[in-house]
Amino acid sequence: MKQLSGVRLATFSSRAAALLIDFLLASLLFLTVMAALILTAKYIPAVRDWDASHDVHIELNFFDNWYSIAYLAMFFGLSLYWGHGRTIGKRLMKLRVISLHHDHLSLWTCIERALGYGASALELGFGFVQYFIHPNHQTVHDRIAETIVVCEDRTRARSEVNP
Repeated sequence: MKQLSGVRLATFSSRAAALLIDFLLASLLFLTVMAALILTAKYIPAVRDWDASHDVHIELNFFDNWYSIAYLAMFFGLSLYWGHGRTIGKRLMKLRVISLHHDHLSLWTCIERALGYGASALELGFGFVQYFIHPNHQTVHDRIAETIVVCEDRTRARSEVNP
């Protein structure tokens, strides 16, 4: 924690904007993959001969089905891990997620934080509102994964060789 003294914590609005950008990208990727699968399905004999009376219903809804939760957890977790603490939304908003206990984010920490979004959304989003209550502006998913979100130092971000 001593190493973090003087580090500027991310604002709620920049964090919300980054989450919205990332969620829109996750939805766009989901729709693109589903459209590609549907378009290529007509070339697979087993699918082509499927009885037309069978309906297939696939939707991306975080609270209604298991595959949406798995997809979003993997999307957010892997993008945070591969981005070294920065998803595309966080990169655009110049934010970075850092661990309170380790020098880098492990894959498990990133997945754990992504799953924690569900806990933050419970009870009408009170886990996100806790940003305003906690002294380090940590939401529920930050506390679950033991992370904080900081503003990226512009000079450091430019000088990094491997962002």
